[in-house]
Amino acid sequence: MNGKLGSTFFLKVVAFLIGIAVLAVCIFLLPEAARRDAIVRPGDYSIYPLLICAYGVCITFSVALYQAYKLLSYIDSNNAFSELSLKSLKVIKKCAFTIIILILLVIVYLRVYAMFTGDDPAGPIALGLIGILATAIIAAIMDVLQKQLKNILEKKK
Repeated sequence: MNGKLGSTFFLKVVAFLIGIAVLAVCIFLLPEAARRDAIVRPGDYSIYPLLICAYGVCITFSVALYQAYKLLSYIDSNNAFSELSLKSLKVIKKCAFTIIILILLVIVYLRVYAMFTGDDPAGPIALGLIGILATAIIAAIMDVLQKQLKNILEKKK
């Protein structure tokens, strides 16, 4: 096994394991959080917008992870500089922007909810801003890679 194939295989395994972790969060962690909240505060449905955004982030992240897996497959088959790779990069960038929008919705919801309850949303909002920063960095990297790949494909033609 050469070095390139070994590194892409490792990255595929990591992407698969991250996908399993996201699936476990969606199946076990989020419903358990909703169940505990329903027991503590019966009749209070304020967690549902947060759950909807959390599932939206998980689904969008899974789509981006699948596209990254496909991109690694293109690299394995010496098809890295193709329209298929360009399409995968576009989808990953769109997923990153979708995740940013969902996190912004959660931050706005937490801020409005805190105004009515008197809670301090500083911690969750700070975590959301860190998530936005990390996702924006990924979106910027995908944009740079996409532009470079477009230039290469235009020169090929």
